[in-house]
Parts: sequence; structure tokens; C-alpha cells
Amino acid sequence: MMSNSGINSQNGTGGSSHVNGPFQIPATLNPQAQGCVAAPPGFPTMSPSKASLLPDQDYYTPRPYQSAPPRVSLYHSPSSSSVPSRPPEGPLQPFSPAKPAVHNHRVPLSPPLQSSPIVPVSNSLSQHHQQPRTGDPYMDNQVTPSSNPGFSQPSMAYSSGNVTPPSFCNALQSSGPPPAPAGNILMPVPRRIPTAHDITRAPTSSDQHEMGTMTGPYPPQPGQMNKKASTAYPSLVPGYQSMLGTPQTLPMHPLTQPYSSLPQQYCQPSVGPAQLSPTMSTLSLQSQTSEALRVMNLLQERTLLPPGPIPAPTPCLPQDLQKLNCSPEVFRSTLTSIPQTQSLLNKAKLPLGLLLHPFKDLSQLPVVTSSTIVRCRSCRTYINPFVSFLDQRRWKCNLCYRVNDVPEEFMYNPVSKSYGEPHKRPEVQNATIEFIAPSEYMLRPPQPAVYLFLLDVSHNAVETGYLDVVCQSLLENLNSLPGDTRTKIGFVTFDSMIHFYNLQDGLSQPQMLIVSDLEDIFLPTPDSLLVNLSECKELVRDLLKSLPQMFTKTMETHSALGPALQAAFKLMSPTGGRVTVFQTQLPNLGVGALKSREDPNQRASAKDVQHLSPATDFYKKLALDCSGQQVAVDLFLLSAQYCDLATLGCISRYSAGSVYFYPSYHSQHNPAQTERFQKDLKRYLTRKIGFEAVMRIRCTKGLSIHTFHGNFFVRSTDLLSLPNVNPDAGFAVQMSIEENLMDMQVVSFQAALLYTSSKGERRIRVHTMCLPVVNSMSDIFAGADVQAIIGLLASMAVDRSVTASLSDARDAMTNAAIDSLMSYRTSVLTMQQPGLLAPACLCLFPLYILALLKQKAFRTGTSTRLDDRVFAMCQLKYQPLAYLMPMIHPSLYRLDDLTDEGALNVSDCTIPQPRMLQLTVEKLSRDGAFLMDTGSDLYLWVGRNCNPSFLSQVLGVQNYVNVPLNMNLLPELDTAESTRTRAFIGWLKEQRPFYPVLHIIRDESPHKTSFMQNMIEDRTESALSYYEFLLHVQQQVSK
Repeated sequence: MMSNSGINSQNGTGGSSHVNGPFQIPATLNPQAQGCVAAPPGFPTMSPSKASLLPDQDYYTPRPYQSAPPRVSLYHSPSSSSVPSRPPEGPLQPFSPAKPAVHNHRVPLSPPLQSSPIVPVSNSLSQHHQQPRTGDPYMDNQVTPSSNPGFSQPSMAYSSGNVTPPSFCNALQSSGPPPAPAGNILMPVPRRIPTAHDITRAPTSSDQHEMGTMTGPYPPQPGQMNKKASTAYPSLVPGYQSMLGTPQTLPMHPLTQPYSSLPQQYCQPSVGPAQLSPTMSTLSLQSQTSEALRVMNLLQERTLLPPGPIPAPTPCLPQDLQKLNCSPEVFRSTLTSIPQTQSLLNKAKLPLGLLLHPFKDLSQLPVVTSSTIVRCRSCRTYINPFVSFLDQRRWKCNLCYRVNDVPEEFMYNPVSKSYGEPHKRPEVQNATIEFIAPSEYMLRPPQPAVYLFLLDVSHNAVETGYLDVVCQSLLENLNSLPGDTRTKIGFVTFDSMIHFYNLQDGLSQPQMLIVSDLEDIFLPTPDSLLVNLSECKELVRDLLKSLPQMFTKTMETHSALGPALQAAFKLMSPTGGRVTVFQTQLPNLGVGALKSREDPNQRASAKDVQHLSPATDFYKKLALDCSGQQVAVDLFLLSAQYCDLATLGCISRYSAGSVYFYPSYHSQHNPAQTERFQKDLKRYLTRKIGFEAVMRIRCTKGLSIHTFHGNFFVRSTDLLSLPNVNPDAGFAVQMSIEENLMDMQVVSFQAALLYTSSKGERRIRVHTMCLPVVNSMSDIFAGADVQAIIGLLASMAVDRSVTASLSDARDAMTNAAIDSLMSYRTSVLTMQQPGLLAPACLCLFPLYILALLKQKAFRTGTSTRLDDRVFAMCQLKYQPLAYLMPMIHPSLYRLDDLTDEGALNVSDCTIPQPRMLQLTVEKLSRDGAFLMDTGSDLYLWVGRNCNPSFLSQVLGVQNYVNVPLNMNLLPELDTAESTRTRAFIGWLKEQRPFYPVLHIIRDESPHKTSFMQNMIEDRTESALSYYEFLLHVQQQVSK
């Protein structure tokens, strides 16, 4: 992990618990500038003042340039005091904010060399924290009333079927050699990352690159051909051997077992986690880890990418437990085998953390209505598939091991209509389940759905034409807004003044009310600005139809966003709800006014990037006020100019909102962005939403959570405040092992999300995951989930960039790959061999690290607008892993030779499945057409000599020169080639909730540069090629 003091991102109030944040106490590092080597442009410098991403005490201190430096670690947890447990249970009480204690988890570091200034946290944050407007946020922890002693058949309803998870694929795992004896880890000599200029090779022309003529192995290092095998570089020209084939998958198992239609006599359920024997656990591990630990020399493996999507590794659990486990699409761990001790985790140099997608849209979700929700009386864990039934009347919690009584009502199974089989209840057969909460889980009636739209109507905003798109989209989707008969809606516009709209029932037309005093914002008619949508729908429609024309002739250039947000807060505080802000320029009037901080001449600088932290704490403090009143703020930023997203984004980050960014937006001049905005807005307006939510993550005794990542506010040690929760939001947490897990065979993790649905129901969605505990280094490495590791490291690197510096974050990510492969080499491998050796499960780790270094958020030496960089960082922190991976490592396919071989059949539609190609120009050829999926964009590159059949039957043009320079749509042609291509691209677009724009490009197209910049494996003027990066990593690992 990155050093704990640099990555602490708790979003909390007070002391060091401000995570994610622009305003936390800056991490400090020990500067030792004497031994520094000059920083090569655009690549990590391994400066002695840099610390690694992973927090630790001994192994992860800054690495100076001397022969025996102390180790810099990326993933270790705090070594000192642990995170305190959550507050003790108690009777239902209204929430009152308490100052969190300052916990000194992090290793103290001295100040970074070139960190950007950090604005101190204002003491007024806690003073602004107000009484929440919902049921008790601690209700997730509330003790439920005991059941009635006498049994009567309860009134229960079960909706939907069983959650059917995606097939769990075999982890490429194997039993490896016994771990190396415990002892001091080898200390590497000082590292320096070479630049592209340090490594020479035969010159090639750009034309050769685009023609795809560069084939064969990577060029050897000059002067290294005759080195002995023990040196850092290979002695022979690397030959490329193909990697593993397509990973095998286990058959799909339903999460529930069939229920018997007749009552049955109670029998002890099959072996549960508490009864796992060491022998069974060992046999399970040995049978599944062989492939994952297969040794690979990365310098000799050319084809590392599998032909299709990479499945999540399957934990080494007995089959009856694994088939009940939570889907990795919802709950995923960076290590699918948990080390027994923190020292073992430290030695592995791998991060331990969880990635969650808790409110994901699910096609099947068991929903339980019951007057009794069964929970552990001690730790408040919800009963789940991994508890143990000691007998018919008692169950043992899988987190704290307390023995609990089975309530009388729980003995009845309404599905099978049987009595006496508590182990067959849906709660014990489904790792993901949703409860409709009884009245004990609320302090007041659930809030209605309330939507307030805050629109910039300055001259710049009107010029972009966005107002027409917003109003038209709202008119089309007004009836699809989530809610019920209580749903409320309101509108506020602003330029240099604030305009409210009276939509009270009985008016013949909407009434505009203008407040020009920005110093003391007030609500002119508080009771008629938020109105019932069903009662005032016609007035709302009239306003939306007239709004675009009301400001067409405005010459007002000022933007008073700060006062407008203050007005929105006052308007929404009594109820809570969602504020949607549309902003097109830098706020320049009233409180929260900003000045441009970007220097366009520094966009391509190889030095540290400045101004990644906020310029003012106004937006963060207001967001915390909003969070206390159950108000979330979503920001749509549409601008061609710098808008200081680093500052404005705080309003969404700390209120659990979302950020959408459309650079160079103009409805006429940029139709592709307009289409993206329209599609995103429709999804935003109609998707499911949860109000006044809180989420708590629990884990087995001995494990602890110390850092959260995402958009939220940490209300207490382990409770996240989420005024709104949406199905597109992801979260991540870092974990440590506080107590040895020596006597445990498995551990469990549970995430519970308490929220109010748009229909006014109080619901609890619970996800539970079970993982094995191991005591050998080989088993730890065999269970590594490389994509989850990359997702967690990306969030940690964003925090490091803000709290320390961008170069510090880049160094730490590079060290993550070096440290883990060095640990594998010294602790797992029994025979030392030349080359860069990695287990098969981590063979893509260096490639993904290089991809992160070249990603828009972290790249240097390439022109990158500051707002573009900050938005990329927001995406890395907020997006679920499935949507994040294409943004980190895009996918490349050849489309001019699509066939139906190996195609998927989705809803009677045939979806071709072309093989994924390496991201290098060597894979391009001028006689083909290639599609690149970067997550937010799709690029279809057409070669100059592309097959005429593809041009005519897919693009609808006769020859290459007729391909338009700005083409964004494929024509619907009645040809097999057109049908296949459109089916595949349409299927890709459906894999994510946001809308990716298709750019059809040729050599002269303006988007060709963006396409080529995503060729991660190729060398650029400021960054190494993949092979050169491997050589550097190998050099460090071999020291």
C-alpha cells in the first residue's frame, strides 16, 4: 500500500481522519536530496524523498540512494495503534455528531520535496455538521427486538428468485514450493528508473509503426548480449512463447439450493466455515494453486493477454461454500487467500483491501419482508450463508463467533412452507440479499424523493446550448424520475443573481423570483419552490419549455455558483434529497469565487503537476453540511475553459454525489459530446436511487479497516454517510491484520447498506464474502487478484498525488511492482533463474502499472489539461472495477475479419468475440480496421489500405478517402458484416452505465493522437516501452 500517512483518505472531520482529501494533514517525507539522480522527463525518479504507496513501519520508509537503504513499502497497514472499534450498541437515539478521536495509524513522514500547498482543515467543519434528516444513521447497528416466545406464522413475503452470480472461474493457482524461511527481506540497492532516452535501439519511422511492420521480439539491450545469466538483463534475445490458454471456468452454481415443498425433519447442514478441517483446507489449496503459481519469465513472454475478458480468481474454498459466495462483481478482495499474520502480509508486499459495488443493478435479488431480521447480538452481523448452526436452535456468528439463539419466527420457511429448517431460509442461502426494514430501523417516516436542479444561465452557458438539451431531456423523462406520489421537484437558475421559480399549484404560469443580495441568501417563498411533481406537473412542463428562451439574449458573464449552492442547501435541508448542478465556467462572483490556476505552458511538463488540491475549503465544508442534512450534490461540468474541477469536485466528493465532465462541450460544434451528454443525462435521471443511506463494512475479528476510497463522508470509524447512493458508484477499503488468524480456516466480510428507496421503503442490502486463511507465501501469491490490486493501487495513488506529489505517486506505483516481484523471487522461488520471474496470476502486474503511469491521471511529458487530469483521478476513485479496467488498460480488437466463431448469443442476437490484441502499433496493419475500447470512448481506426469490402459493407463508403474526418455513427446497412460490427460495438456499450462515444478515425483525423497515446506498450518521447519498463523492473528485482 502506499504509505499510510500519504494515503489516509477518510473524508472525516477532525484530525487525521480527513481522507480523500484536499485538506488533510500533508504527508511528510525525509528529504535526502544529496543522493538524488536527475529526474528523467515523464517517468518516476525514485527520488529519495518518495515513499511507496503501501504504509508500513520498517519496510516502507523512503528509499535513499545508498547501498543498503531501508525498504519502501506500498501495501502494509499501520503498525501502531489500531482503528478503534465502532461505538457500543445502545438504544435508539438521534444522531449527534461526535468528534472522532485522532488515531495515529500512519508512520510519520517528513515533507515531500515539491508537494503542492495543502489548505488546513477548518475547525468549523464539525460545527457545521448538523442533525441528520433521516432515521438513525446507526440503525444499521440497532438491536432488533427479541421475537415472541410463542410461535405464530409470521407475515413474510419473498420477492424475486435467487441471485445467480456469474460463473466463478478457476483462479490460476497452484501449490508452489515451500516459502522461504522467515527473516530479513533482501534490501535492494538504490533504484533509478531510466527514461526513454537512456535506452537506445534501432531507429524506426512512424510510418513503419502504423504499417505494422515492427514484428518479432523486443530489441535486446545494446551491449547486453554477452552478459552472464546472473546479470540484470537476459543473455540472449528474448524469444516469445505464448502464455496460458483461455482460463477454465467452473460450472455456474446458483446461490440458493432448491427448497423442499414439504416439511422435513431438521438435519445438521453441510460443513460450514467453522467446521473446516485443516486437511480439507490444505487439499483445496493444493488442488487449485498450480496454474496461478506457474513461473513465467516476463522478458520472454510476448502474448500475455488472454483472448477475452480476465475472470476474477476463485477463492480456494470447498465447493459447497464457494457456490454460496458473493459475486465478485459486487464484492472483491485484492487477495483471495488471507495471510494469517500482518508480518506475513508485509513480507508479501501485496495490498490487502476490498472493492465494492454495493448498489449494483442486479437482474435477480432476493427480497425478504419480515418482522424479525436476525443479527448477531454482539457484533450485529446479519445472518448469512457462512454462519454455523450448532443445532436447530443456535447459530454461531462467523465474524465474532458468538453463539446466538434462533428466533422462533426464523424456524419457519415460507418458501418451502416448512418448519424447523433455519439453515434453508433465503437469508442463509444467499450471499447477497435485501431486507425491507421494519419500523425499528427508522426514526421518522422515510423521506420522499426530492430533486432540485441548479442551472447556470450566464452568457457562456447559453452559448454552449446545454440548456436546451437539459430541458428537453427532463421533458422526455419527467414521468420516469424514480419516486412515488410524494416526489418533489424544484428549479433554481443563476448568473450574477439567483432566480427561484414559484411552481405552486393554482398559478397560471411559473413565477420567477430574483434574489440579488449574494451576501445573505434567503428563500423568497420557501413553501412553493419545491412542489409535488404529480400535482404541479403542467407548471413544471411549462417552465421547461420556456426556460431555454428566457436567457437567449443575456450578456451576463458572471457566475455565482457558491451563493446558488447555499440557496440550494437552505431549500433542501428540511427534507434531504438530490441537487443536480450544471456549471459551464469558473465561478467568479460571491462566496466560493475562484481564479484560474492553470498554466497552459505547463500542461506537458515532466515536473510535478501543481494545483491538484482545492483552492478553497468552501465547497468541502458546504458538502459536509449537505451530508449532515441528507443532501447529495451531483455536478455536471460542461466547459471549454479551465473550471478548477479540483475545487468544485469537493461538493460532490464529500456529499456522496457524482461528477460528470464534458470538456469542449458545444451542442453545435461538438455533436459527439452532445450525444454523450444526452445519453448520460437520460441514464442519470431514470436510474435507481437510494436516499438517506449509510453503509457499514464488518469483518472477522482480527481484521480491521483503516482507509476508505470513494465519494462519501465518514461519520464514525466504520460508518459511511451516503445521502444518495446510486447503482454506478464503487468503493474501496484498505485493511490490516491486527490479530493473528492462526486458529481460523476462513474469514468473512460483510457490507450492509441501509437506504430509503424512491418508493419510500426503508431497505437493507447485505453482501457477505468468505475467504480462506493461509500461512504460506506461495498460497498468498496464488490468491492474488491482479485487477483488484490495480484498482486499489489507483485509488491510493490518487490520494498520494494530492497529499504529496504526482511524482511521489508514480514512484510508489512502480515500487509496488518491484517490491511484490522481489518478494516472490526471494520468498517463493526455490531456484533462482535469470530474467524477470512472476507467477502467472501476477504476470500482468507490470503491464497494468505501466498503463497507470501512462494514464491521463498520472502521465507526465504529454500535454494534459488540469481539469482532464483531475477528472481522470475522480474516475479512478469512484468507478467500480469492471468499468475502471478499460480506462486503465484499453482493449484492442481487429474488426475487418469478424466471424461468428465463438460468438455469444444474447437475447437471440449473435455477438462476435474477436481476440484482444496487445496495445502496440505492431498489431496494427494498414489493410485492417481496429477498434479500441478505452471505457469512455471507442476508437475505430481504419487503415489506409483497408479491405474495400469493409469500407463499403460496414462504413458505407466506396474508398478510404471518402471516410469522413468526424464520423461518430455506423450506418445501418443490410449486410452481414455491418450486422456483426454493430452488434459487437453495441454489446460493448451496454457493458457500462455511461455512454462511450464512437470515433471513426483515419490518419488525418483529429482523434488519431488520442488513439495512438493509448498504445501503452510502445515507447514515447517521455515514457518507456513495456519491454524497457520490464528491463528496469528486472534490474531492481535482481539487485
